[in-house]
Amino acid sequence: MSTATEQQHLAGPLSAAVANLCQRLQPQVSARTAAGFREVLRRLSAPLQVAVAGRIKSGKSTLVNALIGRRVAPTDVGECTRLVTRFQYGTVDRVELVFFDGTKQVLPFDAGGMIPKDLEVDFDKVSHLEAYLTNAVLRDLTVIDTPGLGSLDLASVKRTEQLLGAAKHSAEDGEEVEAPENDDLDDTSRNAVAGAEAVLYVVTQGVRADDQQALAAFTAATASREAGPVNAIAVLNKADTITPESVSGSNGDVWTAARLLAEKQASTLKPRVADVIPVIGLIAESAESGGFTSADADALRQLSGLDDAIWETMLMSADIFTTWDCDVPTGTRVRLLETLDLYGIRRAVDALRAEPDLTAGALRRKLLDASGLAGVRTRLDAVFRARADGIKAAAALASVTALAHASGDPGERQRVHDAIEVLLAKPEAHQLRLLEALTLVTSGAVNMPEDLAEEVLRVGSSAEVGEQLGMKGRPHNELTAYALERAGWWRSFASFGATPAQSRVAHVIHRAYFLIWQQLKAQ
Repeated sequence: MSTATEQQHLAGPLSAAVANLCQRLQPQVSARTAAGFREVLRRLSAPLQVAVAGRIKSGKSTLVNALIGRRVAPTDVGECTRLVTRFQYGTVDRVELVFFDGTKQVLPFDAGGMIPKDLEVDFDKVSHLEAYLTNAVLRDLTVIDTPGLGSLDLASVKRTEQLLGAAKHSAEDGEEVEAPENDDLDDTSRNAVAGAEAVLYVVTQGVRADDQQALAAFTAATASREAGPVNAIAVLNKADTITPESVSGSNGDVWTAARLLAEKQASTLKPRVADVIPVIGLIAESAESGGFTSADADALRQLSGLDDAIWETMLMSADIFTTWDCDVPTGTRVRLLETLDLYGIRRAVDALRAEPDLTAGALRRKLLDASGLAGVRTRLDAVFRARADGIKAAAALASVTALAHASGDPGERQRVHDAIEVLLAKPEAHQLRLLEALTLVTSGAVNMPEDLAEEVLRVGSSAEVGEQLGMKGRPHNELTAYALERAGWWRSFASFGATPAQSRVAHVIHRAYFLIWQQLKAQ
């Protein structure tokens, strides 16, 4: 891990600090714990691991295809949709079946370039799938497609937990590197290091209060690394299926209804997630992955010439759309439905009627805009990519702590604890303290009054000063004064009135405000 090449893969200075801590501690701990530290070091140098989770039929795989920009994950129910699939960067496109005994078998893509939905092997012996794709998106993000929560059979649960805890090593060029067979990493230690570092949680309009429990189930499958606003975003998929009339204030507009419903769902799922973003995964997948073709655009152009009354009648239902007597062949209309659904078809025809000279490429871009995928990507960049260093370092520290605890040696546990405290005492490591405080509050481990909990959430969930202070767009001098005022308030609260647990959090928030004040004052 100390080589220059490997260091270049670290997400930033916080990850480097934790990596150095692991290297220094390895000679001071047992062989088993040291093996765990080696796994932590490997994960620190790997791309950020984001698991796409959610209930069955929420459209997870469709969204994965849209994010990757290639229709490769099977979306129809089959054996492969009951497996965890890791999509990562590779120099050659390939998919491998990984069996429980560690052996592998190359899985050929189907005629459409997708992972086949069914396998020609003994399914019960398969652990998971590893997909290596020559895709730039995957250079700094490994996307993990998981089976639907809430309906997992025991075998799928076992596969999910085993994969998240025991993934194989990946080298720089995407070629897999096996872990040493006797690396002393026992199940307890491996579970301590397990877990995706971030989660994209997919919901639909039928979100229930027990989606909190589904998020908790994901957390349990990732070695109790808490899902929270630092490392979790929710997506309201299938936004086009929302009936606007069912959402007060939508004024009959589907997208307005979707945004309002997403805000409502955010209040249900927070503080487990940073935000809920509406998206139409099917349109996003078709527009982004090449599923929408020039032939589709030609068919839509032909449909745009229909009489208004006939057109509105055809859009009343999928059955009417496909069976109506029309010059566009039924098979073509069935394909349009499968690619865009009625909402996407309407949006495309409206665009063509407004601009008859639109090219197929321009129409595809308009559909992509209509899908909401750009909003999801923006939040992924803001919450995950921009903060990958802190997320990965915090996950690594949680693993180091868990490994020391699992060792059963009080002396070893104390050495690790002391080393972590020294690391966290450094000014540059305050972001880790802040992430820790945020996790303590959002998980309920430390109870805070509601208004103070909201403030902790605000300060810890953003990297932008205006948002951290809740004063976005306000003048610089107001931001500076407010940061100093809140720093003083939290310092007083820590000393007078807070419980010991609250005081621990309050000191962290005080220092966060003080550092913000210093930053603003220096500008």
